[in-house]
Amino acid sequence: MRIQRIMRSQGINGPSYKFIQGNMRDMYTKRMQAMATPMELSHNILPRVIPHVHSWLNDYGRSFLQWYGIEAQLIITDPEMIKEVLNDKQKNYPKAKLGRDLLRIFGDGLVTSEGQRWAKSRKIANFAFHGDSLKNMIPTMIECGEKMIEGWKNHEGKELDVYKELKVYTLDVISRTAFGSSYQQGLNIFHMLQQLTDLSIRNGYKIKLPIISKILRSKDDVEGERLEKRMKECFTEIIRGREDRSKNGGGEGYGNDFLGMLVKAKNEGEKSERITMDVIVAECKTFYFAGHETTNVLIAWIMFLLALHKQWQEQARDEVFRIFGHSSNPTQANTLTSSDFSPLSSSSHSLPPSLRSCYFNLWRRNHFPPLSSLIGTKPQMPS
Repeated sequence: MRIQRIMRSQGINGPSYKFIQGNMRDMYTKRMQAMATPMELSHNILPRVIPHVHSWLNDYGRSFLQWYGIEAQLIITDPEMIKEVLNDKQKNYPKAKLGRDLLRIFGDGLVTSEGQRWAKSRKIANFAFHGDSLKNMIPTMIECGEKMIEGWKNHEGKELDVYKELKVYTLDVISRTAFGSSYQQGLNIFHMLQQLTDLSIRNGYKIKLPIISKILRSKDDVEGERLEKRMKECFTEIIRGREDRSKNGGGEGYGNDFLGMLVKAKNEGEKSERITMDVIVAECKTFYFAGHETTNVLIAWIMFLLALHKQWQEQARDEVFRIFGHSSNPTQANTLTSSDFSPLSSSSHSLPPSLRSCYFNLWRRNHFPPLSSLIGTKPQMPS
């Protein structure tokens, strides 16, 4: 209540605090109301995704105070204020602490860590995903994409849930390029992550009292711990496999992918600088979920927009054919440079750089059909 009075004295208002629950019940109600009706085809997604923020922005202005249980949260939407937070060099704005449900998904990795731990993880990630490394991943991306599109031929004239198909595609890519694991291993991890995500969503608006929740555990708490333990075992098995391969004289040692960099940081260098098994598992969880889920949603949204705006779809395809040609045996993807993509003005608007070479090669080989025929009449939009 003291925080609320101080903020109001500075002109920052918001919904009133309610004992223990804060504003959680209001958030949940608004969310259920928003999800109860179909969403129209519009870019105005704020009322759908975070309806309580949309409602309270209208009621209290561009900055307001909300309560997540007993935790006060200041919501800002002014670009200059956001810029100040993101450019925080004095560490005045520490990262938010994730709840237990989200921590099981992301782990205490790059997203949540700070200080030396964050700097060490960031260095490894930068090295593993720099330009040359990403360029070496392109043939695998193309191979996975061709396999997916080949399967679409069996659905000609039928409705296809592209969002689900892209989940499989991105899972296959990240499993092979970043972790060198098999598709089946990646599928097992993905299923566990999906179950943990469902648990997190189901419990996202529930208040857990610090002491009581540790004594009286719910079924979801027990299930979450079981999944977390099983997922750690899966990652540990993959990591041990890398270490054994290196000890047995494997050609590439620990490997040159992201997992290989992590395992190398665990076993080589000064002891004080090495990372632990728990750190590797946390980083694997972070990149498996973030790398897979965000890319999946991004590609699905790009395809959805291109299906709505067919003129951009055709223009992008024409540009690819005009600049790279129609050859059925195109230049290998790993010889492409950034200068190859600079003339692609329309395609640059619709595709992010990391995806262009993959899609351009598919388009050049005439494997990529018109998107409207793939989306069908009921495109699946992530809620």
